[in-house]
Amino acid sequence: MPLYLIGLGLNDEYDITLQGMEKAMSCDFLYMENYTALMNTTKEKLGDSLGKEIRIVGREFVEDAKALLEQAKSHAVGLLVAGDPLAATTHMELVLEARKQGIAVEIFHNASVLTAVAQTGLQLYKFGKVTSIPLWEGSHRPTSFYDVLAENQGIGAHTLFLLDLKPEEGKFLRIPQALEMLEEAEKQHKKGLIKDTTLALACARLAAPGQLIKPGKISQLKKMDFGEGMQCLIIPGKLHFKEEEAIALWN
Repeated sequence: MPLYLIGLGLNDEYDITLQGMEKAMSCDFLYMENYTALMNTTKEKLGDSLGKEIRIVGREFVEDAKALLEQAKSHAVGLLVAGDPLAATTHMELVLEARKQGIAVEIFHNASVLTAVAQTGLQLYKFGKVTSIPLWEGSHRPTSFYDVLAENQGIGAHTLFLLDLKPEEGKFLRIPQALEMLEEAEKQHKKGLIKDTTLALACARLAAPGQLIKPGKISQLKKMDFGEGMQCLIIPGKLHFKEEEAIALWN
């Protein structure tokens, strides 16, 4: 039997594609992961639109995958994923393991933050490596995201920072906090990449009602409240004059 990975898009229950909806409605079991992104909907609303009961699952259920794949050997199983189902590396691991076990896999793509950031006016082909800023806990304060920034800046590429979340614990990294973490990383690495005057683009709720895109100096953005919903941060590399013109429209 097949395993379906179905992208939900970036906003609510109306963003699923027609093909994705059709496959979800055909599933014997339907799961929705909640650890890579947060959507502006609930499992109840989504379940009502699909006519299906949906079970919310966390990182351990998907990454371990034993129960999920065992079920997919005899039933049609769907995993609903915010954004595009292959934007997160953990889901490709699931695909590889399923195929090793002889389980057919079908992917239903959808909009992703990786393309929605083009709304800022930055050209997608000029982005370098994408990285995540994790929530720091206790003495565990990794700064590998700064290394990615340094690598991208070295070739004039833009850096997209995805901000960590742990919905089950009610923890969501916000833009001001992420900027402070970049400043802390700068103090450690001392490469002169992050200053008060460094240009950044703050993005909140991309492709959803109330979307906010705000370019500004780090010193300015740290003081702003970007509300609820998914947030991400961009440090531009070398800007084309058309990119400069597009960014200015957000001011």
